[in-house]
Amino acid sequence: MALTKADRVFLSWAAAYVASQANILRVLGSARPKLLKIQTATSAASYRAILDGMDARELAGYRAHYPLDMLHPMIYAMALRAGARALDARAPLSPHTREFLERAPVVSAAGDYIENVVGWYLIDHRQRITDAGTRVVSAISAAKWALALGSLGYIAQGLARSLR
Repeated sequence: MALTKADRVFLSWAAAYVASQANILRVLGSARPKLLKIQTATSAASYRAILDGMDARELAGYRAHYPLDMLHPMIYAMALRAGARALDARAPLSPHTREFLERAPVVSAAGDYIENVVGWYLIDHRQRITDAGTRVVSAISAAKWALALGSLGYIAQGLARSLR
């Protein structure tokens, strides 16, 4: 089956996503595993302990990833929305599903921006880290991941089926 314009747009955004993600991981360096721990922290003490446990190099990588991560949510939202349009062009979606797959990446990206702004601020304002704030940001992170990965899973399985 030949690639459609919608497929090419999706593949272009998907390539941009992969490049962006790889660059963020490169910049994070040895702080990579600590990022997920911060995103899933459930208390101020654990959040601070993760930051305090970073050496100077890890902290520099963690701080340096934020400018890149301020563009990244837009890239993955565009990739997922383009994927939904590519899927819809191959196998028409119900209006409800189409609307969900158009909105979920935007909501996910918005959550990512909240998480990024808060995380970047808290690097230098650790006294502002609270249990409630940590739990709210962790819940936003979990929702962000659920929306993005759920959308990706639905799109991927739909596109795989449409290629058979």
